[in-house]
Amino acid sequence: MGKLEGQLGSTGIGVEHQQSNSLSKFKLCSCENSRNGVGTEGLTSRSYQRTPRRRTLKPAHTRGSRLHLSSGRVHRLLPLEPKISMTPAVVILVLALSTGTLALDNGLMRTPPMGWLAWERFRCDIDCDHDPKNCISENLFMDMADRLAEDGWRELGYVYVNIDDCWSSMERDANGRLQADPKRFPNGIPHLARYVHDRGLKLGIYGDFGTHTCGGYPGTTLDKIQTDAQTFADWGIDMLKLDGCYSNATEQEKGYPLMSQALNATGRPIGYSCSWPAYQGGLPPKVNYTQLGEICNLWRNYGDIQDSWSSVLNIADWFFTNQDILQPAAGPGRWNDPDMLVIGDFGLSFDQSQTQMALWAIMAAPLFMSNDLRSIDARSRTILQNKGLIYINQDPLGIQGRRLIKEQSGVEVFWRPLSNDASALVFFSRREDMPYRYQTSLKKLNYTAGVYQAYDVYQEKLLPAFKDSTDFVVSINPSGVVMWFVVPTKQMMGDGKLFGGDRLAKPTHL
Repeated sequence: MGKLEGQLGSTGIGVEHQQSNSLSKFKLCSCENSRNGVGTEGLTSRSYQRTPRRRTLKPAHTRGSRLHLSSGRVHRLLPLEPKISMTPAVVILVLALSTGTLALDNGLMRTPPMGWLAWERFRCDIDCDHDPKNCISENLFMDMADRLAEDGWRELGYVYVNIDDCWSSMERDANGRLQADPKRFPNGIPHLARYVHDRGLKLGIYGDFGTHTCGGYPGTTLDKIQTDAQTFADWGIDMLKLDGCYSNATEQEKGYPLMSQALNATGRPIGYSCSWPAYQGGLPPKVNYTQLGEICNLWRNYGDIQDSWSSVLNIADWFFTNQDILQPAAGPGRWNDPDMLVIGDFGLSFDQSQTQMALWAIMAAPLFMSNDLRSIDARSRTILQNKGLIYINQDPLGIQGRRLIKEQSGVEVFWRPLSNDASALVFFSRREDMPYRYQTSLKKLNYTAGVYQAYDVYQEKLLPAFKDSTDFVVSINPSGVVMWFVVPTKQMMGDGKLFGGDRLAKPTHL
């Protein structure tokens, strides 16, 4: 096993030790394009932008390449036009909002938000004539709201029903306000919001800071920020995801903070998800994580996830490679977002699905499923509804976990500190050949409290108490994980019911 560098606390915090070997590097995915024509193959922290190629805009369903469904590679990106200009009205808005605080200060999302998001599974399918069950319409979101409310998801914390791109009309209304497509949302967004709220859920919506959304629908320019924020509040929206297609870095530097202030000014609590850092490569100096924590509840750092194991690995690797930068930025009310859970779709095996859920829990990541809850298989549902995983993800300390060790064998060890001297450990195998027996001890991971007990989160089994110096072996399936909830014995409940009843605290984003 590789030597751990750095000092750890009694619960096992550490600095990653990465060994040089072929297994510590893995090929970036050859996956489908993201919604604006940029796939995740070949992405680096400096090269990723979601800004579309210069082209004549058409509705997403009429362009030669269906968004996210074409097979092209990463494109060299060109300067955008038209630019967003600073009109006199915009200058007035900037001056008016600049007198207030930059902090979002909405008290929301003190634990990572959880729910369902349409994009990865349903993309920009607007053909309701031929695909009425799966097209982006009010019926789809009402169906998902029903499933969240009736199938046990809501009680676990999955409360957001989030609309993504392609929901709107191609034109604003006579008063310059965004409006839903009248055919696919005949009752309007306020009706959908009431439907969702009546089921004890929250409704999220998608916008884009730019002249158009990534799918070619009306965007939010600087002069429309106040109008759109108030429109969303009037509709009863609970969360806004603001993308960044068709705008440049200078414009985004103005627009994202202004939208934060405009949302505050409505008086309605609206969670704010910013895609801003993903357009700037995700890392300093272009990305100011201190500022992001003041204006956004969560933010996308990196490229769109695809329904593939290579995409999940690519994203996880980027986040843990850059953990020294990303970990301090996260905390209650401000979260790094590695993108949606694709568990229950088509691209992951059972073990890989367990791995995504475990790593997202370690990262204190938002848990937004993008799948079809009407037909999800039982094993995927069991993973997503695992109370132990949710308990760990929702820990009120809100500390993002880290990768501790990266072994030549292909095994990696991840750790996250939790409340009451507890912690979570994930043993992950990148191997593709056979289960791997990994031997270590808690002392080697710098646990120093003496005697511990561990609960196997996926096996739902309480393990016998053991000393920190005692070697143990975990058997890890290829591309799979073993996940433990670890506590000093003085903190352990004798019956092992760690995640049931009163021990499963109500998530604070509810």
